[in-house]
Amino acid sequence: MSDPSTGSGQAVVLTERPHEHVALVRLNRPKVFNALSNELVEQLASTLEMLDADGVTRAVVITGNERAFAAGADIGEFAARGPRLEIWDRLWAVELPLVGAVNGVALGGGLELAMSCDLLIVADDARLGQPEISLGVMPGAGGTQRLTRAVGKTIATEMVLLGRELSGREAELHGLANRSVPPERVLPVALALARAIAGQAPQAVRTAKRAIARAYEGSMHAALLDERQAFYTLLKTEDAREGVDAFLGKRKPTWSGR
Repeated sequence: MSDPSTGSGQAVVLTERPHEHVALVRLNRPKVFNALSNELVEQLASTLEMLDADGVTRAVVITGNERAFAAGADIGEFAARGPRLEIWDRLWAVELPLVGAVNGVALGGGLELAMSCDLLIVADDARLGQPEISLGVMPGAGGTQRLTRAVGKTIATEMVLLGRELSGREAELHGLANRSVPPERVLPVALALARAIAGQAPQAVRTAKRAIARAYEGSMHAALLDERQAFYTLLKTEDAREGVDAFLGKRKPTWSGR
């Protein structure tokens, strides 16, 4: 499918095959910093499901471009129709190991997508954050859960309640990323890791990924559902409408507490 924000009617998700058993999946809405429209998330889920079932792919690298992995939700669509968070369940059900390759910004849903990967390689100068509070809402696709488990309560609280951003170097330091490297090395390092994983026994990799998820996520499924419900509740508030309207109008929001 295509999206006018790509600039030339191109597909919003592109797939390459740099290695026999490795797929490279690119988010492709460059004019809007790969903002996560419902169409893009739907296409990403469908692409990953197809690769998961093709019997050839053993690892996937997900990336954006040099300016952005993904700069959060598509705010225009968010204001008009809201996000379809249930699509994310399909992303999280993929059994293939996923390697995130982050250049530029990974904010809001972009960071939540990055954290959905099993391994994460980030540029030294990348910017990672959960700025949803500035819109009068909160993360709704795993941000409060995966971020807290990755970096700890102290830093997660600053990121979620104050909109603090981490650089790529800080992300590695605090356990959010596996490695931070110079921007030009992000994709090569991610692909090298994917190729190394693809060289392991495929069923062992999938089974081990599930086992790690059980150990790491434990009761996260219930927590993710609680987070989603809280997000939808906030979405109905006057402050949420004000936050989105202020963003679109390029002005500072005025909070009413309602």
